[in-house]
Amino acid sequence: MAGSGERARHWRYAELPGVDLLRAQYIRKTFVRHTHEHFVIAAIADGVEVFHHGGSDQYAGAGSLALVNPDTPHTGRAGVPEGWRYGAVYPAPELVARIAAETTSLRGTPGFVRPVIEDPYTVELVHHVLRAADEGNALAADTLLRVAVTRLLRLNGGALPRREVRTAGARIAARARAVLEERMADPPSLERLAAELGSSPFALLRAFRDAYGMPPHTWLTDARVRRARRLLDAGTTPSEVAVAVGFTDQPHLNRHFARIVGVPPGAYQRERKNVQDARRRLLLPSDA
Repeated sequence: MAGSGERARHWRYAELPGVDLLRAQYIRKTFVRHTHEHFVIAAIADGVEVFHHGGSDQYAGAGSLALVNPDTPHTGRAGVPEGWRYGAVYPAPELVARIAAETTSLRGTPGFVRPVIEDPYTVELVHHVLRAADEGNALAADTLLRVAVTRLLRLNGGALPRREVRTAGARIAARARAVLEERMADPPSLERLAAELGSSPFALLRAFRDAYGMPPHTWLTDARVRRARRLLDAGTTPSEVAVAVGFTDQPHLNRHFARIVGVPPGAYQRERKNVQDARRRLLLPSDA
C-alpha cells in the first residue's frame, strides 16, 4: 500500500487450501460494516483495533485476538493514533468444523463465543503460520494453523445457533436478499423492492436490518465485493469485474473493495495469480 506508513498483503498459500492470509499495518484505515464467508482470526501485534460487533465496540490490543464468525457484520478502525499492526488467518467454516470434530468435544456448527480474547501464545502461533507460509514451509504452516484453531476453540469455542427464518419479517428479508443477489448488477430501489414483496419500504428496511445486521444497500455492497473476489480469483480483470457486479466503474470497485478487503483489487488478484502459478508448478512433472 502506498504512503502514509500503511501496508498490507492479502494472499493465499497453495498448501493451505481454504485459508486466506493477511499481514497489515493500518493507521487511518477504516473498514466499513461487512461480513466474511470465512472465520476471522486476527492476531494483534502492536497498537489497538476497534471493531463494532454485536451491538458494541470491541477493543483488541497487543497480545489479543479479534475473532469473528462467518457472516457476522462488523467494522474496523484504529483505537490509538499509531493504528494497529496484525496478522490474520481466515479459515473456511468447513476446515474449522473438521478441526473441531477431531480435536474438541464441540458438536454442531462450531464458532467463537467472545469476539476478543487475550492470549499472547496464540497470537504468536498465528504470526508463525504467516511466516511459515511466506517461507514455503507447508508442514509448519498446516500444523501451526491447526494448533491455533484447536486452542482457540478450546478456550473460546461453542456451537453456533442455527438461524431459522420463522417470522414474517424474516421471511420477507430472506426474499429481499434473494432478489438483490439475483439482480446485483441492476438492483431495484427500496420502494420498488418493497412493493414487489408486498411490504412497505420502512417495514422491509427494519426486517432486513433485524435479519442481517445492516440495511439492504450496505448488504448489497458487501455481496458485490464477495462476488468480485470470486471473479478476481477466476482471472476476470478488475474493470470487467466492476461492471459484472454492478459498480459504475473500476474506481468505484477499488474504493469499496479496499474498504472491505483491506487491499485494492489489483493487488488482491496478483497475489491470487501467484498462488495459482505455484499450484501449476507443483502439478507439473519434473524435468529430471
